[in-house]
Amino acid sequence: MSRQMLEDVKNELTALEQASLYKHERIITTAQSAEIGTTKRSNILNFCANNYLGLANHPEVILAAQETMDSWGYGLSSVRFICGTQEIHKILEARVSEFLQTDDTILYAACFDANGGIFEPFMHKESAIITDALNHASIIDGVRLTKAQRFIYNHSDMEDLEDALRQSERCKYRLIVTDGVFSMDGDIAKLDQICDLADKYDALIMVDDSHATGVIGQTGRGSIEHCGVMGRVDFVTTTFGKALGGASGGCITGRQPYIDWLRNKSRPYLFSNTLAPAVVGGTIKVLDMISQDNELFEKLRSNTTLFRDSMTSAGFDIKAGVHPIVPIMLHDDKLAIQMAELLLDEGIYVIGFTFPVVPKGQARIRTQISAGHEIHHIEKAVEAFTKVGRELGVI
Repeated sequence: MSRQMLEDVKNELTALEQASLYKHERIITTAQSAEIGTTKRSNILNFCANNYLGLANHPEVILAAQETMDSWGYGLSSVRFICGTQEIHKILEARVSEFLQTDDTILYAACFDANGGIFEPFMHKESAIITDALNHASIIDGVRLTKAQRFIYNHSDMEDLEDALRQSERCKYRLIVTDGVFSMDGDIAKLDQICDLADKYDALIMVDDSHATGVIGQTGRGSIEHCGVMGRVDFVTTTFGKALGGASGGCITGRQPYIDWLRNKSRPYLFSNTLAPAVVGGTIKVLDMISQDNELFEKLRSNTTLFRDSMTSAGFDIKAGVHPIVPIMLHDDKLAIQMAELLLDEGIYVIGFTFPVVPKGQARIRTQISAGHEIHHIEKAVEAFTKVGRELGVI
């Protein structure tokens, strides 16, 4: 045992505590829903989950997961290419492909794994990956696994992106990588302009739509639908752990030859256990539900507009946009932590986001709206924010 490392880690943890940057985990004592309980109190309104469509505790989704587990078992105890591919996995891949209008789909244990497994099979030292500065950590980690040249363009800066494309013109392959929706701010990538630049410079495009699939677009098909670029993007990665049921799992969907290549070369796919049957069954049910009815999307949009308008009217500094991610900007780390704790006392469950999760000076409470919220939930949240905001001098 290294006594020095142990002592250093203890000291660093103490420093995090003193700076109010230590990430304490709250314990939820109920299923995930718009109303939850914790070890401190019950009947709390949850305004910080990725449960965008309110389906994490939907009885039909739970029943579908239970029935699938009864029929197909608890787990596969194997990877896909050995003996871990069931018919239901192929059904889910086909449903995702149909929903997102792509050739084929490959499943992963999480979208983090999908982003960790997509770059290395395609991109080598003669290639270039051109990535937005605010892309998700999983994309950053996936890019690090390759020997490709790396270009980081300023967030959503199309001039900077084009400059990187010019600099990389001698590379054999070039891949532009962006989140469809950026998780901290809720802003949407300029995919129409990115696609135009990709066409101009003969580049590939990958979009991580984890915070967009089932959330934005007229029929919930994500940023690619919202920006009118369906069919123009080479790879879309997304998750089943947010709007599409909230359990776990993720995928890459796109052109057939690329998906076939990933089945043979993507290490997180080849060497990780197959996605559990219950998750597969529940996700198939969610895709069935949202493909047949737009009601949840319409309610989510209505709730988002109500919350955004109400918080703006109350005087809060929020990031502009249309996405149900609504950051309440506070700019001070300790203030963000303090406000989140006071809101919990008011029955509102939110979390303060501080450095290094967000840049220094950009501390915030990131609220997330759900179709599971009712109007009275939103009104209570705004009332609580207003009360605490006045107490702390935020408004």
